[in-house]
Amino acid sequence: MLALRLTRGAHPAVQLRRALVALASAGTGFLLLCSLGYAMSHADHVTSSMLRLAWCLTPMAATVHLAVAVARTDPATRPRPGLSAIGLGPGRLMTISATTTALSCTLGSLLALVLFLQLRGDLAGAPLEGTAAQFLAADQPLPFPAAVTLLALVPAIASATVALILRPRDAQPATARPMRGYGRFGAYGRSVARETFGAYGRFGAHGRTTGSRTAEPAGAAGAAESAESADAAAPSANGSRPAEEAAAVPAPDPDPTRPPGPRTAPAGLPWGIAVLAAGLAVEAYADRAGDGSRLALPGGLATGAPGVLAGWALTALGLALAGPGLTHLCGRLLQSARPGALRLLAGRVLMEEATRIGRPLGVVCAVASGVFAMTALLDAHEPGFGPLSTFGTLLVAGCTVATLLTAAVEAKHERADTTAALLRLGAPATMLRSAAALRAGALLAAFAPLTLIVAELAALPLAHR
Repeated sequence: MLALRLTRGAHPAVQLRRALVALASAGTGFLLLCSLGYAMSHADHVTSSMLRLAWCLTPMAATVHLAVAVARTDPATRPRPGLSAIGLGPGRLMTISATTTALSCTLGSLLALVLFLQLRGDLAGAPLEGTAAQFLAADQPLPFPAAVTLLALVPAIASATVALILRPRDAQPATARPMRGYGRFGAYGRSVARETFGAYGRFGAHGRTTGSRTAEPAGAAGAAESAESADAAAPSANGSRPAEEAAAVPAPDPDPTRPPGPRTAPAGLPWGIAVLAAGLAVEAYADRAGDGSRLALPGGLATGAPGVLAGWALTALGLALAGPGLTHLCGRLLQSARPGALRLLAGRVLMEEATRIGRPLGVVCAVASGVFAMTALLDAHEPGFGPLSTFGTLLVAGCTVATLLTAAVEAKHERADTTAALLRLGAPATMLRSAAALRAGALLAAFAPLTLIVAELAALPLAHR
């Protein structure tokens, strides 16, 4: 009930992002139902049916990625001080985020089911004819258990992923439990220096206040100071010193779900380059040393060996891993060679937002390179993409672009206090807009050639099919 109230009372921009999640879920659900209809119409083509069902994993992954990005930017489920007192702690807010995501995806799945039944002619009107008839199986009854199972995949996976990403994390690091020791007279604890008998109460040092020390004679002041230093060196009741305890306990994070800005370069750039090179090598080796087996992609796309498709997947993974590191590198290059205030501001923002912006940007580059390669490798016997291939490609591209824009909005909200402080200090608004344009230009100059190069290299193994 609370999730429904938060959904109804959200900002229009938040509602728009949730509507995008619902539309993406509807598109993925419609592709899954079309795969079910194709399997019903072609019962003797099991391999082709399984391939079409596996092809739907890419739109499903893009939809889940978008749902996670939208859940992270939802202001209604962000931890705030004082909410734990009324029962809205990080765990409860995580549950609300997962429930809201499940509601949006379920709405999209219901829209997909209604559209599929309408095209089949089960609700009203006549079913579609022609090429689309093989994906609808209008002449056969629809197995509702199978349809409901397929439609429940997106809400279940999306809500589980949101709950996993936004789960509350313990801000205090786990420390090893000290070994049990016994101090003076069997007291629990462990002292660093051995004490002589009677040092505990010598000269009445235990329990003295600061005010009483000032009234003591000069002879007893030195003994009191030595006793005070001994008490400071003695451990506390749990076996650790108070100063060490204060240094070991970090300040609590008001928003534990927010990814911290990297102070150093992200560690994924070498791994991303290695995976990218491995993917390109797998593509070249699989096409050259293939055993003649070909895997026909749906929608009139080029055929190729299964190893080539595995190489494409590794290439996309490599671009996604290298995205944060490349974004951080762009920010560092902007600050090189005696930068001014504009380049310094743009570079520092890119370095701070490398993880938040770089990974969605790497996914967009992977999708763009894949679309470019598939467009260059269209089968000559087909007029172009099939209807479902075109729809699926547009769905994946739209989800990745929407995820990138959502991450940009999240980054803008995170640095709102910094922007306000700069405006109060007298920084002109034109300089902030120029810094944003400079960041966009630097990212475009770095990622656009990389996307084209990877697309050309990925298309080479299938160019002479």
